[in-house]
Amino acid sequence: MPKSSQYDLLYRQLSALLEGETDPVAKMANMAAVLHEAFGFWWTGFYRVAGEELILGPFQGPVACMHIPFGKGVCGTAWARGESVVVPDVEQFPGHIACSAASRSEIVVPVPGPDGKVVAVLDIDSDRLATFDEEDRQWLEKLVRLL
Repeated sequence: MPKSSQYDLLYRQLSALLEGETDPVAKMANMAAVLHEAFGFWWTGFYRVAGEELILGPFQGPVACMHIPFGKGVCGTAWARGESVVVPDVEQFPGHIACSAASRSEIVVPVPGPDGKVVAVLDIDSDRLATFDEEDRQWLEKLVRLL
């Protein structure tokens, strides 16, 4: 199935699954599980904004870093910029935080709150180079708006 069709199906499934749910952690948990299972990513999860750092939230995959400072690594950079960051090769990203040596490429998508401020980031890692592209960015940005 083409990636766009797979994302479209996931969008419809997640819309139905999350409808009526008010707890943001529960929503993040199910979204991480659905994305992780559908695409077989290495690591799929959320970091929540808590003061001047990101705190590990719901995720699927191996253990992860628990605290990420504002502006640090791919996650902190996406939070600071307020925009998605696609990294084809994490070893080429200045200041990359290596939670796992198996991670080779990454995409991080900010989750906006009701006031537009970033309240969390969706972080997805792959154990292959150049896994993520513009299509992933667009669909993942659409998906996080369901939160």
